[in-house]
Formats: sequence, C-alpha cells, structure tokens
Amino acid sequence: MGEQATDAPGDLTAAALAAALDALGDPDDASFLQRFFKTGPGEYGEGDVFIGVRVPATRRVVKRFERMPLGEAFALLESPVHEHRLAALLVMVARFRRAGRVRTFDDRARRETHLAYLAAVRAGRVDNWDLVDASAEALVGEAVRAGVADGGDGVGLLDGLAASDSLWQRRVAVIATLAWIKAGDARPTLQLAEALLDDREDLMHKAVGWMLREVGARVDRATLVAFLDAHAARMPRTMLSYATEHLAPEERARLRALR
Repeated sequence: MGEQATDAPGDLTAAALAAALDALGDPDDASFLQRFFKTGPGEYGEGDVFIGVRVPATRRVVKRFERMPLGEAFALLESPVHEHRLAALLVMVARFRRAGRVRTFDDRARRETHLAYLAAVRAGRVDNWDLVDASAEALVGEAVRAGVADGGDGVGLLDGLAASDSLWQRRVAVIATLAWIKAGDARPTLQLAEALLDDREDLMHKAVGWMLREVGARVDRATLVAFLDAHAARMPRTMLSYATEHLAPEERARLRALR
C-alpha cells in the first residue's frame, strides 16, 4: 500500500477530509440523494448513507486534500458515507494523474494507486455508478494504457472484471475503456460490449450504450454503426437507445427496427 494512515502530514488525513465534508452536509439534499441513488430495500444502492454534499462542493473540498497520503484516502473508502468515499476516489485519481506528469512522474505511485483502487473495488467499496464513473477511466483504463496495471497488458484484468458477478466490477471494466476511446481506439469497448449484450442490469445497459455512443462521437461513426448493424437485434432497448443517441433520426429508427 505504500503510505500508512498514521503518516499523514498536518491536516491531510481521512478524518480531516471527512470533517470538512460533514460541515457542508444538508439534510434536505441528503434526503434527495438517498432517493436519487436508489438506497431503499432491494435497490442497487441499498443501505448507502448520504450527508447531503453535492458533487461540485465535494470537488472543491478535495482540492485542499489532493496531496494526502494514499493510505489516508484508502482508509476513507471504508466510510459508510457516500460523499466520503467519492472524495477518497477523487483524491486517488488526482494522485494517479499527478504521478503521470513530467515534473512529478512516479510509476511506483501510479501502480500503488491502481492496486489500492482494485482492492477497494473488489472489497465492494466502489459501489454506486457515480463512484465508478469518477474513477474507473483513470485508475483502471489509464493505468492499463500506462503499463502499470495489475496483470501487465490489462487484457485479463478487464475481462475478469467484466465477467464478475458484481454489477460494479462489470461497470468499472466498461467505463475504463473510455481511456482507449479518447486515444482513438474502439477495440476494448467493442469487445466488452459484445460480451455484455446479455447483461441483465439496467445500469450496465446504460454504461455500455454510453461507451458505444462515445465510440461514434470520438473514434468513428462508421465503426459504431457497423457494430450496431451486427448486434442491434439482440441489444437491450436502453443500451441501443443510449448508443444511437447522436445518430440521425432515420438511422436510429432503422437500427431500432432491427430489434
């Protein structure tokens, strides 16, 4: 893990970051967020706890804690409070990307951060869609592309996450492919999209459809349309709707008719 939680300098501790967020909590926002993130019995976010801090405010607080030790961020991921865990992930993303810059380059720090993130994902601490979406691109996708990921080339890592029984691990795998999309490479996204066509979770239909839409917008529209021509007939309705969102109305109608 590298740094230990007790080594944090000054106020760059998990407790200090949690306290800074707690001070901004709003009961009305907390009630809204509890509903929005489906925390009721049987829902995907069952049992999650919110204190009512919106994302822009969380990001402003995190700016003051971006250099906190990795061990402190990892410790904060054990919090039952959703905003605490989001803040911890944002700290980890900032640490990872800082370690990839020329002046602060540190491959060891990038690998440590990636491995700590994977441990948290597998322990069930990255357990809602916004937590995944704020972290997977950098801490899995960029890590694999940088050659610092678990498993070397990362192919087995993405496949393993995509094959997991955990909805959140599967979503991590898909959202991680945004790192390839931004580099002009649609292959990992298309491979996982094909493997996940029969996924039964609506949140996965949205994630896969979103990444396919990004392939069309950022890589090549013809590549997207070719994939949809081959697979639209068995794609879940939500996945196809997300994937075709930026296509012309007549193209969308044609593809939807294939179902």
